[in-house]
Amino acid sequence: MSERRLAGVLLGVGLFAALVVWGPMAEEEPTAARSPAASARGMLEPRLRPAPPQRLAIPRLGVRAQVVAVDVGPDRTMRPPRRPDVVGWWSGGAAPGAARGRTVVAGHTVHTGGGAFDHVSRLRRGDRIDVRTSSGVLRYTVERVQTFHKDALADAAERLFARDGPPRLVLVSCDDWDGRRYLSNVVVVAAPVRAVPTRERLNR
Repeated sequence: MSERRLAGVLLGVGLFAALVVWGPMAEEEPTAARSPAASARGMLEPRLRPAPPQRLAIPRLGVRAQVVAVDVGPDRTMRPPRRPDVVGWWSGGAAPGAARGRTVVAGHTVHTGGGAFDHVSRLRRGDRIDVRTSSGVLRYTVERVQTFHKDALADAAERLFARDGPPRLVLVSCDDWDGRRYLSNVVVVAAPVRAVPTRERLNR
């Protein structure tokens, strides 16, 4: 097994071989997750100043996780934090609140339990995800959940993790434990539907 592949297995995330070469994404903005909080152009009102994510909550799964910034290593692999209950935001991508690009958050799946993203594959279209920053809270709703074999994820990276295109939250973790390693990655794409500045309260 190659060193890059082994790193992905040990850390519970897939190989992001194309992270550093992502380019523009020619994709129309989906309309399924729009809400009254979005304008005709799909931008949220009020706008939040882009800022690093601090906390992430997925009510349907009971997930409340700290978020820390992570980067891509020399082997072009993005490694989440060592603690399985903490998730990592790719600091080279878009920050929550940015008008363009993907906010990529990677987290561990632990086959014995305890990983922040153990059950993200159970998310369904319309499920809610809240991301808190120093500017406020951005609420997203899930558009799609896809599973990719590890080799296929690198091929799809430019499309899934673009630094351009409509703003989206992308969650990434592992899937398909075969008793020795994870064979696939699950990717959740969610659209922003509500922005609440820090001075206001986000009601249910």
